[in-house]
Formats: sequence, structure tokens, C-alpha cells
Amino acid sequence: MSVSVSAGPDAAPIVLTENLGRRFGTLDAVVDLSLQVEGGQIFGFLGPNGAGKTTTIKMLCGLLPATSGRATVAGFDIAREPAQIKRRTGYMAQTFSLYPDLTVEENFRFFAGVYGVDARAAGRRMDQLFQEIELGELGHVQAGRLSGGMKQRLALACALVHEPELVFLDEPTSGVDPAQRQRLWDFLYALCEGGTSLFVTTHYLDEAERCHAVGFMLDGRLIARGAPAAMREQLRDRMIGAEARRAVEAMRALRTVPGVQDVTIHGRELRLFFDHPVDARAMAEPLRAAAAHAGVPLDRVYPLAPTLEDLFMTYIRRGSPAV
Repeated sequence: MSVSVSAGPDAAPIVLTENLGRRFGTLDAVVDLSLQVEGGQIFGFLGPNGAGKTTTIKMLCGLLPATSGRATVAGFDIAREPAQIKRRTGYMAQTFSLYPDLTVEENFRFFAGVYGVDARAAGRRMDQLFQEIELGELGHVQAGRLSGGMKQRLALACALVHEPELVFLDEPTSGVDPAQRQRLWDFLYALCEGGTSLFVTTHYLDEAERCHAVGFMLDGRLIARGAPAAMREQLRDRMIGAEARRAVEAMRALRTVPGVQDVTIHGRELRLFFDHPVDARAMAEPLRAAAAHAGVPLDRVYPLAPTLEDLFMTYIRRGSPAV
């Protein structure tokens, strides 16, 4: 399985894997991962918990040895040149991994020392990042007293202290409220436009829409990849929306209509997935008839624009890789 996502024809690969795998005893956490990610973009690495996302990042960062395959990051081999990779990349872990008893500033300066950034350069970098991430007034606060969103900002600042060309962000918005989440993504876009490549893992499928390119993981395998807009085209004309007052009963009735692959409920809206392209107007009558026969008439029937969450659910239903 070979996958390529690109920010442009002249972009150089920032991550390249060939049949990369990791086994823990009898468990295959990552299986035959072949992936090429070009520099200068936000790449979203998506999938449910346990899909293999964090294991992949740890291998790419040189924190966990691969059991099969090979990979390069920023042009360096993960097995032979992990020290060079660490100097050129930043890593923000899934859980808060800084020192809670140290202040915000002390944490930042500690990581500056780890990355070999001298005190004067660290001070300049801290002033810049703390202003951009809105940590400027919290320098003397103990890290353990910060809110979840502020802890995420501090962890990101520490990952950026040495101005890496690639940053791995493992579930950066987990546990963050919507307003903090939006501000964090605004900063990530600014980073990317400034030349920093970002490799972001998440199980929030709506965040896939924010990325330049994405890859979906399921059970340790890459099952789909590409630009979000192009991926959504796979479901063009294969979705119809409907509304009913008794959504559960309507869902059961609509699942019996020929061609309907599945029906899911979102509030009062029913999202119908078809196994082939259909005309929403032509399908309105048989859908209404099936619902009426069950005693649950439909209020509306209309075409639906698919989301990446819709697409991911179709992959799960198929039970086999889509790439």
C-alpha cells in the first residue's frame, strides 16, 4: 500500500515510510504502513483510539523502534539517525508530560536546554512564542495549576523551542474547549504558513476538514488517504437527508429500501447512505412510501453534502481497506 499526499510539485517529502510496522507480542499495532507526506502542510493522521496513531508517531520520532519496514523523517533514517531527527522535529505528547511543579517559564527553559538552545536565544524565543500563544502573563505560574487548554499551549511552546522544521502533535485538542481549540488551530495555520510542517493525530473527524491532507488508520492499517475535498467526492450523490418526528422508527423503515446501505440519526435528521449514486428527487417517493407504510411519515427529503465522518463510516461498513 503506497500513499502520497503533496502540498505542491516542488515540495520535498518530510516523512517517508515503507512497510513500517510495530508488533507488541502478538499484537500488530501498526501494519505495513507506506506513507509519503510532503513538507509545508498540515497532515492529519486520523482514526479511533487504538488505531496505531501514537505508535506511528513514536516510531517516527525515534522513541520506539520499528519491528519491520523503514522510514525517514526530514531526510534521516529513524533507525540509524534518531539524534538528527530529534534536532529537527518537535513532539507534543498526547498527555501533559511537562513538570507540574515547575513554572511555565522554567519548563520552557528546561526544554530549551534539552534541545541545546542557549539562554539568550531561549529568552528571545520564549518572548515570541508566549506572545503568540497567549502565555505571556503566566510565566511564573506552576504548570500543574494551568487549565487544560493552557497546558496544551505550554506543551506546544516547549515543542517549538528549537524552531523545528516538523512538529508531531499527538491529539493536541483532546480535552480542550471549542474556543481554545479554534485558537490552537489558528496558531497551527500560522506555523504552517511560516514554513513549519505539522503531523497531527486526532480522533476528531471534523478536524480532518482543517488539514491539507489526511490519512485514516483503522486497526493498525492505513485504509484511506488524500486531500479532504477529493476524498469527499467518493460519496458524491450517494447520500440523502430526511427528517421525521420519530427518527428511530423511520430509520428502521428506511433501511429496508433497496439500495440503502445504512441510515444514521443526527438529531431529527436521518442520513441515508446508498451503495450507488442516486438522484435525490427520484428517491424521494420510495423513501416517503416506506416511511409512511411504517406509520412514520417524513417531513423532508433532500440531497446531503457528505463529510469525512460519513466517509470513514463507509470504510468501516465495508470491512476492508479502501486504498
